Order: sequence, then C-alpha cells, then structure tokens
Amino acid sequence: MSEIIKTEAVVLSKLNYGDTSLIISVFTELYGKISVIIKGGRNPKSKMGMIADPLNHVQIVVYKKDTRDLQLLSSIDTISHYPRIKEDLDKTQYSLAIIELIKKLTVENEVNKKLFKGLVRILSLIDSDNEHPSILFGRFYLFFLSELGYALQTSECGICKKEIGKNSGGFNFDTGFVCVNCFESHPGLNFASAELLNYFFCLNNKISVQNISLVLLKQANIFLDRYTKHHIPGFNGIQSLNIFNNFK
Repeated sequence: MSEIIKTEAVVLSKLNYGDTSLIISVFTELYGKISVIIKGGRNPKSKMGMIADPLNHVQIVVYKKDTRDLQLLSSIDTISHYPRIKEDLDKTQYSLAIIELIKKLTVENEVNKKLFKGLVRILSLIDSDNEHPSILFGRFYLFFLSELGYALQTSECGICKKEIGKNSGGFNFDTGFVCVNCFESHPGLNFASAELLNYFFCLNNKISVQNISLVLLKQANIFLDRYTKHHIPGFNGIQSLNIFNNFK
C-alpha cells in the first residue's frame, strides 16, 4: 500500500547517495523516525537538498510505501532553521547531541508525538534562551530517558523510598540515587554530592538553575552518558559532543 503523507519533522542526518541523491533521516510528528531519499538533492540548484540540513524543523510531503524502508521525498519547506544555534559553537554541539540521541535510541516508525514536541521545544529554547545549552541539554536528556522508560528518580531514595532531601547521598545505576542513610548503610554505592543531586532535581522539576559551575555540568553529562550505557546495551555514547575532553 502506498500513500502521500504530510507531516512536520526535524532533520537528524544527511548522507550522499549515488551520484546525485541524498538520504536524510527525519524524526516526524506523525510517523516517528523514517528515512527518505531526495533524488537529485546534491544538485546545486536543488531547493530540497539545501533545506534538508540537520537540526532544521521542516514540513515534508513523502510518497510512503509500506513495503520499502526508504521513502521518496516529494517536497520540503522550512519551518525554522534555528539561526542562533548555528552561529554558536556550544549551542550547535548540544543541539547535535540531542538529535544524535533521537537518531540512535528511537525505533523506526514508532510514533511519539510528546517526544517530537519536546524536541522542537528544546531546539527553540536553545536557539533563543540565555540558559547555558548544557543545562537545556540535561533537561531534555532526562525527559528523553523518561520517554524511553528509564526515568532517573531524583526525589525519593531508590532503596528506602523516603525523600532524598538536599543532602549528599549515593547511587548506582540500578537503584538510582539514594539518601544519605542508605548510602552509609549499604556498601558498594558511589558517592553523589548534594550539588549533583540538587542539579538533577532542578532539571527534573523544571526549576531554574543558578550559579552552577562548569565542572558540575561536566560531571552531570558524564553521569547521564554512563547511566544510558548501563541501561541500553549497544549505546556507545554521544559522538557529536565529546563531553569528556571538549567541554568549555
């Protein structure tokens, strides 16, 4: 069965195909992640090829056939190309890291309208907000993990289920964060500073983050990277953002 579909999408990646064509991966509002071919897209005069850049929020029309994995792009129009993101290295890096998460960890053709709206919103915030893009990246990352079924609990202890509070505590990647009492009474847990716990609590609860150090931002990103690797076999980290060496 074939049909003509129209949907909003965010471009995740673009690859050359053959002599003149392009293949783009897009995360769509109505059909999830799909791959489409732009015939002649590498021609300098191809409007579609120029619009189909990673990060762009677009409206696409596709000839979709269920029997093929690669669909045919009929038209593409720009909704937003996020100019401020592309003018700023930090904004670009964290935005590319976000779409890399979508590309690597979502399933083809699995619809998630909430995730799509969250993706468009976070890119808009990074484009326009004065909040550090690493903080916005962290907010999206926790939301994304929750949508995948790996929510990081930051309010109650993973062992006794009591409120963690604002003190330091502990964690491992199976139980999550634990209160200071359980950390002291259960051997083998890793230490979690009060600053790290409070930071994740603020991200999870949409609380403004003030006066946070770049060192703590780096620690938080490393934590999220390792947490994801622990829960999702085969995930090899985010290549577009080297959080270990290139953090400013």
